[in-house]
Amino acid sequence: QVQLVESGGGSVQVGGSLRLSCAASGYRDSNYYMAWFRQAPGKEREGVASIRNRSGTIAYSDSVKGRFTISQDNAKNTLYLQMNTLKHEDTAMYYCAAAYDATYWSNSERLRTDTYNYWGQGTQVTVSS
Repeated sequence: QVQLVESGGGSVQVGGSLRLSCAASGYRDSNYYMAWFRQAPGKEREGVASIRNRSGTIAYSDSVKGRFTISQDNAKNTLYLQMNTLKHEDTAMYYCAAAYDATYWSNSERLRTDTYNYWGQGTQVTVSS
C-alpha cells in the first residue's frame, strides 16, 4: 500500500518561498504519476503540478507556472514542490498524490483529482502580508 507523507508547510510572507516534500513508501516500482494539489477553504481541490516518473514529463497549472517547480528524488522516494514568489491566493492545504502509471494521461488529466488514488494528509501553507 502506497503511503505519502507531506512536510514543509508553514507561514510565509508575500513574495517568499517554501519547499514542500512528500515522502513516499510502498511503491511496487518507479512507474507512478505524482502530483501536488491544493485546497483553499470553501474551494475545490485543484491540481498545481504533476510529474510522470517514467518519462520525467511535467505539467503545471496556469496559476503556478513560472513560480512553482516540481521535482523528485527517486533514490529517496521523495517528491518536492519548490514554491517561489508566493501570493496570498497560494494559501491552502497542499496534498501529495500518486497513481500507478498503467496508461498515458494528458497534462490536463494529470491535474485531475480523480486520476489519483493515493493521497497524503496534507500540509498547510499560509501566505500573509
